Amino acid sequence: MRAAKKVLPGFNITLGFTLFYLSVIVLIPLSALLFKTFTLTWDQFVTAVGSPRVMASYRLTFGAAFIAALVNAVAGLLVAWVLVRYTFPGKKIIDALVDLPFALPTAVAGISLTALLASNGWVGSLLEPYGIQLAFNRNGVVIALIFIGLPFVVRTVQPVLEDAEKELEEAATCLGATRWQTFRHVIFPTIAPALLTGFAMAFARAIGEYGSVIFIAGNMPMVSEITPLIIIGKLEQYDYAGATAVATVLLVISFVLLLVINALQSWQRKRSGA
Repeated sequence: MRAAKKVLPGFNITLGFTLFYLSVIVLIPLSALLFKTFTLTWDQFVTAVGSPRVMASYRLTFGAAFIAALVNAVAGLLVAWVLVRYTFPGKKIIDALVDLPFALPTAVAGISLTALLASNGWVGSLLEPYGIQLAFNRNGVVIALIFIGLPFVVRTVQPVLEDAEKELEEAATCLGATRWQTFRHVIFPTIAPALLTGFAMAFARAIGEYGSVIFIAGNMPMVSEITPLIIIGKLEQYDYAGATAVATVLLVISFVLLLVINALQSWQRKRSGA
């Protein structure tokens, strides 16, 4: 009998190249990060990652990233829905504007948001008389993270909505389902895995964001200082081991959260298939 042909020709070569590429780009840098952290004793590690200033930065970084990802999950779903289901003048322009945070340098985004939301900016000057401040505090951090994370949700959900079978929606309507029931029982189970993926990508992107945040955050210790800024500060002080220790904490927490979200996605797919 003739041996069955493999789906991918040259599988061994392509697999070897894939493993080599991932090792050089991902595994080796992460290994160097861990090895540098291991040069610290346990007490030194706890001191580096558990000081009150660093803990405050954790709370701000992960809290702001989570809030921004939640806002982007809702707003991104609405934007994707409008772009897929409706036709209106200027649709192509709006569709292109969604990708603007991808192309815009993060420093430029931070400066633009600061100029807009500061007390002397277009928006900030209107809100200042009412005691509302959006720049140089925690609010500015959340707004910056929302800005850079929105495209991840839109571009993840949009193709799923485009491929969704409208016949199922029409069948549900014919059977007497309301719009909310159709969305809840027909549409949402289809897009839920993609929505979780977009949420995870926006959350992971927000955790490591630096350029757009430092200009609008105010960078006040214990108040509006993000963890990436803590890492940069330790590097400037030549505390490389301390910087890698804090970075390792971010890496581990982000990896665990991504695993949890992937598990939820797998469960959602199995549930939808059942």
